[in-house]
Amino acid sequence: MKKVIASKDAPQAIGPYSQAILVGDMLFCSGLIPINPATGELVRGSIEEQTRQVLDNLGAVLKEAGMDYHDVVSVTLFIENMDNFSRINQVYAEYFKEHPPARSTLEARRLPRDAGLEISLIAIKTH
Repeated sequence: MKKVIASKDAPQAIGPYSQAILVGDMLFCSGLIPINPATGELVRGSIEEQTRQVLDNLGAVLKEAGMDYHDVVSVTLFIENMDNFSRINQVYAEYFKEHPPARSTLEARRLPRDAGLEISLIAIKTH
């Protein structure tokens, strides 16, 4: 049985999709862009600020599902400019300190609202 997961501490969906879907112990999080959930506005600061906002938003969705970053098994990064990869990676490493998940990274010509990045993930309840 699938369950829709929606956190008030993450941006609301801006289209016909859910923040995440929980199936058994598996959580499938939609790709999120750096939207401040309090204002609904896109964070236009540095790529580090944008990355932190996206990861904080995903953290709120994980928490709503009773999970955290330790449960993440796969991440997909969509980056508007691959020249920002190392700067994004520095922030990313703050969230995945031990046993980082599998990851794919793609450069995307254009992302929703012209964001600098979008991140989606899959998590499995492991503790």
